[in-house]
Amino acid sequence: MPTTLPDPIDYLDHAAREGRGYKLRLLDALDLRPEDTALDLGCGPCTDLPAMAERAGSVIGVDLDPVMVAEARRRTEGLPVEVLLGDAHALPLDPGSVSRVRVDRVLHLVRDPAAVLAEVARVLRPGGRAVLAQPDWETLVLDPGAVSVNLAFNRFVCDRVVRHPVVGRRLARLASGAGLRVESVGTTAPVLRDFDTADHLLGLTRNAHRAVTAGHLTRAAADAWLADLAAGPFLAAFTLFRVVVTAP
Repeated sequence: MPTTLPDPIDYLDHAAREGRGYKLRLLDALDLRPEDTALDLGCGPCTDLPAMAERAGSVIGVDLDPVMVAEARRRTEGLPVEVLLGDAHALPLDPGSVSRVRVDRVLHLVRDPAAVLAEVARVLRPGGRAVLAQPDWETLVLDPGAVSVNLAFNRFVCDRVVRHPVVGRRLARLASGAGLRVESVGTTAPVLRDFDTADHLLGLTRNAHRAVTAGHLTRAAADAWLADLAAGPFLAAFTLFRVVVTAP
């Protein structure tokens, strides 16, 4: 079972494959049209840019990581896609320069989610639309295994691993505070039935080991919990918030 961080490009590609269903729902909610200029904020290695380019007239990807930008540029060569190196807190775009924005599982990583949403509001044209998606990591449930260890694991992840673990439940309020109009709020609960896949995507083994080192779990409790999860039948699920907003 892995105890080290996965390769980031491999991780994002794997997450995109597992999340095909919800990603298609996000794409539909974005309502892309040939006249649109669409922004994928935090585009990573290009897991979603080609699908956006099939529907929009032009697509812009922005990412803070030069490695991700280089890979995204390589994968989108020949497509109507421009990939820019940039900070989500200060997007390299003019005010009102895009009509659609996609922000998928980015805001838990940034320094200031409210400031990033203010940037989304700045670059959106009047009447433009953004779709925001974020997990709520406090809601992660796992079976089998001791519920008390599941809760202690969640507490460690929320306190020590993820910068903004519950930003999903705050999306609508933060978007309103940025001057965006909230059109809808919905949730889905992605389910993983394979332990190895969940271990890779959710960091169960590596974060359980970190929790032991930090004193949040005993070694015996962590080992027994992981053994139960690996023995299965396995299930993991969490709440994913989806918020659609428009610029006034």
